[in-house]
Amino acid sequence: MNRLKQIIAETDLVFIAICATCSGLSVFSMYSIFKHMSLMETVRPVIVQLGASVIGIVAAFIISFVDYKELCRLYKAHMTVAIGLMVLCMFIGFAPQGTTNKAWIALPFGLSLQPSEVLKISTILTLSHFFEKYKYNINEVKILVKLIGIALIPVAFVLIQKDDGTLLVYLVMIACMFFAAGVSPRLIGAAVAACVAALPVLWFGNILDEYQKSRILALFNPDEYASVMWQQNMGRISIGSGRIIGKGFLVDTHNNTPLAYNDFIFSFIAESMGFVGTVLVLLLIVFLWLKILLIARRSADVSGSLICVGVFGMMMAQTVINIGMNLSLMPVIGITLPLFSAGGTSVVVIYCAIGLVLSVARHNPKALFDGGL
Repeated sequence: MNRLKQIIAETDLVFIAICATCSGLSVFSMYSIFKHMSLMETVRPVIVQLGASVIGIVAAFIISFVDYKELCRLYKAHMTVAIGLMVLCMFIGFAPQGTTNKAWIALPFGLSLQPSEVLKISTILTLSHFFEKYKYNINEVKILVKLIGIALIPVAFVLIQKDDGTLLVYLVMIACMFFAAGVSPRLIGAAVAACVAALPVLWFGNILDEYQKSRILALFNPDEYASVMWQQNMGRISIGSGRIIGKGFLVDTHNNTPLAYNDFIFSFIAESMGFVGTVLVLLLIVFLWLKILLIARRSADVSGSLICVGVFGMMMAQTVINIGMNLSLMPVIGITLPLFSAGGTSVVVIYCAIGLVLSVARHNPKALFDGGL
């Protein structure tokens, strides 16, 4: 009994409760979407989402007991497995309905696995290990080149898959970790300048496919690319029709936004709960961000801090991109809203990342949650 009390005392139950609230809203929203579409015979995605959320919460709790330092030191093992899955995906990968990238591996019972999601966790742990190792001479040219080379390994595999959305998330996540690790702002600025200089090469060098270019051009000329913008236009109509307090969930007056249960679940929630609901969702997400950053700030070592920063960068990038897609501020590039959008692998991986953050909190000598958020 005393051990149980100690476990409860060492676990940030508020953090987990907020995550569970997001998952609960996700599952209920998906149920409402399929009921509205009279597709309850295809309710399988709802069951998968519920199962993934439960598995994810349990996984987060278990991972929180594992010392994150050991996981960092085991980078060779989990990076090998993650890259192995990416290589396997090149040969047997498939693209689910509504996607174009063969970035999934079929599993028994109709399930699937997206290896690039698994690789995110390994990338965060691996970079955190090396940043800890080289924390005193990180800005030496030789060390910095080595760190960049390590970071580019997972990026290269994602680039091969031509998954632009996931690639962008990786770049933001890694950039956040480099910045937090103390890399010289001048070097970071030079890297950003190089990326900007490379944009014309991407556009005119036949690297981007025509459909990718059309999604970008549609943002600036929606009338000419009306067919490209149709999904986003439907999403914006859904957001606007929710007004202040929304229409409610289990009603028959929702707009039929394509893939509302996945990339555009934010638009469905906005239509169901209105402006008040969207503010609530954003507050839940921002609270998670702040909690993660608070744990990062109070961590006793570099690796713990950077694990948290990496998780923050991943969740922040996905959230900004996804909501930007829903508001027609960014092209549709297939990025999920963390903990909300459908996707078993994505949900479980997000919870595993949260488990790493909780591990940092649990295995630091300080009481991280005394005061603060």
